[in-house]
Amino acid sequence: MLSFLVAKGFNDMEIPHQALTMTRVAAACARDAEHPGLIALTDGLKSLIAYWEDKPSDAYHYAAQGAETTANLHGTVGLWLLGLQARAAAALGDADTVRALNQQADDRRERVVPDDLDQLGGLLTYPAEKQLYYAVESEALLGHGGSQLAAQAERAVQGFSDPRSPNWAFGDLAGSQCDLALIRLFGGDVEGAAEAIRPVLDLPISHRNNGIVVSAGRVRQALTRSPAHDAIAARDLCAEIEVFPVSRPALPRG
Repeated sequence: MLSFLVAKGFNDMEIPHQALTMTRVAAACARDAEHPGLIALTDGLKSLIAYWEDKPSDAYHYAAQGAETTANLHGTVGLWLLGLQARAAAALGDADTVRALNQQADDRRERVVPDDLDQLGGLLTYPAEKQLYYAVESEALLGHGGSQLAAQAERAVQGFSDPRSPNWAFGDLAGSQCDLALIRLFGGDVEGAAEAIRPVLDLPISHRNNGIVVSAGRVRQALTRSPAHDAIAARDLCAEIEVFPVSRPALPRG
């Protein structure tokens, strides 16, 4: 678990090669422990690293590999692997697979029996709030909008709005806000998109991790392709997102 958390930290700090190295260490420990849930978690982390590196084929492969390991498990780790698969499939443009996986995850949620990893919580569990966030993101990656999906995206944001909640995470909140911005944008609401992403752009530099920077960048890319890209609000928002990433070494050189 320690190696897993260190690997996640490396990924957040934009050092994917170190993240993958530590994930392999975590995987070796999990195999030695003969713990299927931990083994699946490391496959999920490999998928997560590949996803944020814009390697959706690799992300899908690792998630599918982990999903096989969780076929007979009853905790939430199996649902996380399905969510990772769905997001990777969405990045690959495979809408049918996305819907099938998300439906499978919804069906499986009703049969969850919390296990030892769920009891530990944090990054080792996959709450319903995060499942909704992943499902919404997969639709956003497919370029979908509309009022019904926007309502789901708003619920995803609401699910992470209370910092006192045990399932709160600033990264998941920011990611869901970026997804809401995308979905509003795909629905033609530039001002609504700007409103959704405003809290993300106001995050201090210390909180702008890799996933958040990539998510904000997706909004900028969508803005440049939007029919409203010449609008003043769209141009201003593009310019603000462009300067959002920070150049900071995650660890001292040497």
